[in-house]
Amino acid sequence: MSTSRTVLVVGGGAAGNAVTVLLRRAGFGVDLVEAKEDWNATAGSGITLQGNALRVLRELGVWERVEASGYGFGSVGITAPDGTVLHAQDDIRSGGDDLPATVGMQRPQLQRILIDAVRGSGARVRLGVRTTGLVQDDDGVTVRFSDGTEGRYDLVIAADGLGSTTRAAIGITAKPEPTGMAIWRVAAPRPAGLTRTDLAYGGPAHIAGYCPTSETTLYAYVVEANRDRASIPVDSYADEMRRLTSAYGGFWPEITRTITDPGQVNYTWFDRLLVEGSWHRGRVVLVGDAAHCCPPTLAQGAALSLEDALVLARMLTGAESWDDALFQAYYERRIARVRPVVEASVQIGQWQLDGVRDADVPGLMGRTMTMLRELP
Repeated sequence: MSTSRTVLVVGGGAAGNAVTVLLRRAGFGVDLVEAKEDWNATAGSGITLQGNALRVLRELGVWERVEASGYGFGSVGITAPDGTVLHAQDDIRSGGDDLPATVGMQRPQLQRILIDAVRGSGARVRLGVRTTGLVQDDDGVTVRFSDGTEGRYDLVIAADGLGSTTRAAIGITAKPEPTGMAIWRVAAPRPAGLTRTDLAYGGPAHIAGYCPTSETTLYAYVVEANRDRASIPVDSYADEMRRLTSAYGGFWPEITRTITDPGQVNYTWFDRLLVEGSWHRGRVVLVGDAAHCCPPTLAQGAALSLEDALVLARMLTGAESWDDALFQAYYERRIARVRPVVEASVQIGQWQLDGVRDADVPGLMGRTMTMLRELP
């Protein structure tokens, strides 16, 4: 195995940043290109990180910063729309007993931590740059970039997300499909006494929930059937989310009063994607949302992407030859773990859409999270 090999990582989200850090640590030359000038450093409200995500963040060497920046907790509550707690249960520690079950974080804070790790790794980073062409041969990939430059790499890792142009460029035709649900999200101050995620089922939305993200902040969300985006003016986003959340009790009245700025509210459809058969063509391989995505009903999107990065980096580091057999083995190892999570996440949402009142949501969640305790 030669550490003189060079890798291009396309996309600077969780998966792209993580695989960059791990490959640089192994001694490979890594270039990372990210289409957005700001490297997504300000995007998003909050993120829920389960233990299996924390396990990878510890491997990256950033766990201490994550722990200090986020809010750890170990249980989830199920409430009635009026705020009455119906049931509370301990979360499964999917990262092992030496890590919290769950950490909530402000998403931009996690991104800044990962950006610092990439910068510290010595990778060459170019922002505001896209790939415009890929030409492969038996020895590598020649890549053309939007700034007019060209590079030659032994491997290209496509970490450019759900709408991956790299995935399409190499002839993988799978595309994300809407599941029929959508989510409103907003960052807000954390009311005193709110120390975990609570989920209310029913009311004007299918799900209303929140997650503490620091000693003073949280992110709140409501899930409903998706609507035509064009029918919702952006300047009405705060009004729409406030209308939905105003029907809920408990901590919700205090949260709802803070939802005033439409620019801070995000509205997103839930999508499903699972690329089947293989996650590579030649020397271009997919990781993260470019290969799979699912509704956040199990809060596993970032965790699965981080696991992809860890598994692929370890397989590349340990292999003498970067060939079809290696990349197919990567796919087979990951698909066995990713598929049940995608299917469970979609199923939980479908039960809500169908109004199934006796659905075994806790059981499905428990079985899936227990599976994720195993190392990826």
